[in-house]
Amino acid sequence: MLRKRMARIIFGMLFGAFAMSLPTFSDVNQWGQLTIFLGAYVIAGGDVLLRAFRNIFRGQVLDENFLMSIATIGAFVVGEYLEGVAVMIFYQIGELFQDYAVGKSRASISDLMDIRPDYANVKRGDGILKVDPYEVELGETIVIRPGERVPLDGVVIDGHSMLDTSALTGESVPRDIEPGSEVLSGCINTNGLLTVTVTKNFEESTVSKILDMVENASSKKAKAENFITKFAKYYTPIVVISAVLLAVIPPMVLGIGDGAIWMDWVTRALSFLVISCPCALVISVPLGFFGGIGGASRVGVLVKGSNYLEAMAKTEIVVFDKTGTLTKGTFSVTNIQPSEGMEPQALLDLAAHAESNSSHPISLSLQKAYGKVINPQRVGRVEEVAGHGVKAQVDGKTVLAGNAKLMEQAGIPYTKSNATGTLVYVAVDGVYAGYLVISDEIKPDSSQAVADLKKSGIRKTVMLTGDNRHTAELVAKQLRLDQVYAELLPVDKVERMEELLKEKSPKGKLIFVGDGINDAPVLARADIGVAMGGLGSDAAIEAADIVIMTDEPSKLATVMRISKKTLAIVTQNIVFAMGIKIVTLVLGAFGIANLWIAVFADVGVAILAILNSIRALRYKGE
Repeated sequence: MLRKRMARIIFGMLFGAFAMSLPTFSDVNQWGQLTIFLGAYVIAGGDVLLRAFRNIFRGQVLDENFLMSIATIGAFVVGEYLEGVAVMIFYQIGELFQDYAVGKSRASISDLMDIRPDYANVKRGDGILKVDPYEVELGETIVIRPGERVPLDGVVIDGHSMLDTSALTGESVPRDIEPGSEVLSGCINTNGLLTVTVTKNFEESTVSKILDMVENASSKKAKAENFITKFAKYYTPIVVISAVLLAVIPPMVLGIGDGAIWMDWVTRALSFLVISCPCALVISVPLGFFGGIGGASRVGVLVKGSNYLEAMAKTEIVVFDKTGTLTKGTFSVTNIQPSEGMEPQALLDLAAHAESNSSHPISLSLQKAYGKVINPQRVGRVEEVAGHGVKAQVDGKTVLAGNAKLMEQAGIPYTKSNATGTLVYVAVDGVYAGYLVISDEIKPDSSQAVADLKKSGIRKTVMLTGDNRHTAELVAKQLRLDQVYAELLPVDKVERMEELLKEKSPKGKLIFVGDGINDAPVLARADIGVAMGGLGSDAAIEAADIVIMTDEPSKLATVMRISKKTLAIVTQNIVFAMGIKIVTLVLGAFGIANLWIAVFADVGVAILAILNSIRALRYKGE
């Protein structure tokens, strides 16, 4: 699109320059010049004419395409060929800035979402067949190997494993899976072999519903209109009606039968239409937003269109995902609680060595917190207790490290904790030694982000998360969020989003901020979807309208300030451009201002608007 528009501008200018260079001493030369001007006109504005023609049949008559078409055709009728071509070139230049700021249009979200399973291992007869998930029937038995994606919803009948549910819930803590546990399609089996009875066809499975939601959410989303489109709804009918009245009323008053008077006022009306074409406006408005989009990019935020930057200033409700958005989305040891007589570092040392042979995220976080090189000579026999933890020999001592079930299975009295996160209980030679808490940390600037949003006039802040209620409410309390919904699957998040959309005013906007594949449906459904680009999934980034490349939620308030500053600059450009335009139109109606005076006024306004728009480019939202 960007290349096509650039080509239109370049070739339109070349053809126009060539037509101007031709001598017009004969009728043949004049017709030849007109033909080349028409070629330049079609090259520069053919797409505008086509859209205007199509929109007439769609009932969208008086839009900016119609205004541009009728004004430029009027220029050719009154013999101002260069003016007709120049207006279209000016328009394309304005749109070029818009195209450049927006970048490539979003690709299909579904193509980028990597949660669709490619196959299912089905037990049939004496063997296991690899088939398309669509071909698996209810009640059949499937086998899910370590590292494979769960292809269909079902119930585990054999095996123990940890299930990575981040694609659905966004949460980084894996779930323990054992016989009787439900598994959902789209999750990843991390370490154990699972045998599952299928309970839903692929069409009814969780992953299929998510994909369907993402594909359909955008169609429900109210499209934020560009300013020029909204402006043209009112400006175009006023100008067209004024031109018609100018062509009809004065001749009727001055001399009904005088053909010369009629022709004079019809020519003035056509000139009025040409002058009315807001060339400076179609350049200065996109330029202002281009400056704002450029300013946002300088602070690490990609805005995919001027309409989204404009809409940001009208935001009333901001909805956040938790993991990866307000929190870091990574495992880390956040608390160590040794029993009496045990030092914290000694407890961490034993736990890290006991778990040193495992690649499980919990084990890796223990080793990271230990911060030293694991000495394998200190570790003897290691036995994994499926779904519970490990039993290992460390320095000749028997160390148990795992969940509460491991302590209960070994008959070891322990102190149960209600701490938020994943708890690893440790026992040494049959004696309880304490526990470690592994959880997600709140991002350093999350609290400031929420506070800044409230200062900027946001009416309500909400959190939607797939995490457990206790953890979600604790994070919401720390950040002083107004409302929190927990334990949500993507389907639930979209339902909550629909409810929240009803709470805003008709002109108000709702922003959703997320980062995971599971957030793609709500990002697409929100008025403005904001994705965390540094660690966010491709699906979330493609579904979003704005991408925060630095993963800092505080940048949201920064972009809102940039949005308001940009709108102020754009408003200044509009007032100035329209003021000059109205004066020129009045002079043109009385035959005082010709077309080139109008062009000169437009160019002068455009230059001043460009200089004014540079302020938006330099503004950093501080």
